[in-house]
Amino acid sequence: MTLSEKTTFIKSTLKNAGFTHIGITPPVTLSKEKEHLTEWINNGYNGTMKWIENRQNERGDIFQYFPNVKSIISVGMNYYTGRVKRNSEKAGISNYALGDDYHEVLKNKLYQSLKLINDKIPIENYRVCVDTSPVMDKVWAQKSGIGWIGKHTNIITRDYGTWIFLGELLVDFKLEYDKPFLEDLCGSCTACIDECPTNALIKPYQLDSNKCISYQTIEYRGEFDDSINLDEWIYGCDICQEVCPWNNKFEQITNENAFQPRVNIINKTNNDWKKLTPEAFSKLMKNSAIKRTKHSGIQRNVNHHLKAKIIP
Repeated sequence: MTLSEKTTFIKSTLKNAGFTHIGITPPVTLSKEKEHLTEWINNGYNGTMKWIENRQNERGDIFQYFPNVKSIISVGMNYYTGRVKRNSEKAGISNYALGDDYHEVLKNKLYQSLKLINDKIPIENYRVCVDTSPVMDKVWAQKSGIGWIGKHTNIITRDYGTWIFLGELLVDFKLEYDKPFLEDLCGSCTACIDECPTNALIKPYQLDSNKCISYQTIEYRGEFDDSINLDEWIYGCDICQEVCPWNNKFEQITNENAFQPRVNIINKTNNDWKKLTPEAFSKLMKNSAIKRTKHSGIQRNVNHHLKAKIIP
């Protein structure tokens, strides 16, 4: 196979697997991004997420993570299933967590694609990455032409807005590379910054995780004091995405069945969550991203949400 034929075959295989975005870029050391990451960590903006700090050198230098890498194949998949409705009876759960766990969905699709690719293009060394690997997903997505990093720090695409999951397939051979996405199409818009109820976006393109509702409801393990504002969310938060003009114009309902909301999750009221036993939680959250916060986390979030409603 020629370089062009290899590239075309790989892209078509990944497209057939359901990925809505595919881009390829050569590996480079991310000196500028690594410097920004170090500054971000030194400012304490990673909160209690020590796993970011522990492997920051690999995040900034892809060759430390995978020395044999020659091509970074970035993929994206639309997961949008409609705006999350929130009211006094039912607090919000982020769109991304309403269906099956995206880590498993994307990994399975990447491994299945890899098997098909390997039948025609032998691959000796590779890495499959979905979120938990020490890889700067959004940076590689931008370098591979998928989109640009918005002021809310999410990747934005021209055709689906921000509602996409990202992953990478790192391989040990060269391919034809795509042009990076060099434009910043946020322009003068600051909707995400203006509408964040906790001021977590301290300035354009910089997030203080300590103030972020998603971080508080998912990653943070401590107790909340009365100053914590969850703004009617009990798992994650979609506000900066909901107000993004690119989503308002281009968001599309996903075709991926695995991401469709689970009825036994979206129909639960705040009181239903309060009554949920650890055993029932474990059964309900099988293959769900929500299991990350654990039963104790959901209980803490719901109780704080209900408490906030009765404080004048």
